[in-house]
Amino acid sequence: MRSAIERVAGVLRGSAYTVALTGAGISTSSGIPDFRSPYSGLWHGVDPLDVASIWAFHDHPAAFYRWIRPVIRKLLTAQPNPAHRALAEMEQQGLLRAIITQNVDSLHQRSGSQRVLEIHGHTRSATCLRCQHTSDAAPLWRLIMDGAVLPVCPLCGGLLKPDVVFLGEPLPYEALSAAQQEALACEVMLIIGTSLEVLPAADLPRLAHRRGAYTILINQTPTALDDTMDRVIRADVVRAMQALWQALRRAQ
Repeated sequence: MRSAIERVAGVLRGSAYTVALTGAGISTSSGIPDFRSPYSGLWHGVDPLDVASIWAFHDHPAAFYRWIRPVIRKLLTAQPNPAHRALAEMEQQGLLRAIITQNVDSLHQRSGSQRVLEIHGHTRSATCLRCQHTSDAAPLWRLIMDGAVLPVCPLCGGLLKPDVVFLGEPLPYEALSAAQQEALACEVMLIIGTSLEVLPAADLPRLAHRRGAYTILINQTPTALDDTMDRVIRADVVRAMQALWQALRRAQ
């Protein structure tokens, strides 16, 4: 892995515009499960359409909140890991322009990253499905942890939905549009910890590659887009990102 990391570091040092795309794999070392791992993924033992689709939420919101309770417990206690911190330090040193993330855990921001495009939303706020009032989600999650079944809007009593993108919902327009513009503008796209199975996020590396960007994938397991990448590093994401940041620092 070392020689591959050194070559990637050289590419990044020569790039005037690098963008990162991150997925669930960057946060598993922080204790947040990914979606598809056997036995431990969030979809293990459940049908995603039954617990995390917008249609199921409207019909049976209590089922979603029962399913999400242990996940939120992990989100609330998770801390950024060295991979998150490496990206934040790369941004601080001018080596990274933006992070596009599929994650909703806010760990990039908590590690110090400034320009983070959350194309699948986040868990920091919730919106009332009746009056569209947006509230801080912290009280909502405390209620869920205390066993509440249905958190309601403080203004009208309507059902609160966390501001994450459910299956069947469109992605937030501003975040997606900005992510597509970053893909078009970048010279290098660093893709970290994502299976590249979910659209339209999986199209962003293709978009960047078509515009001439050099694409680098760091992931522990194969993806359907491996053959389209300029460089693939098959390794633990945290170890690889630690090694990459060390290589970049040695050149400073």
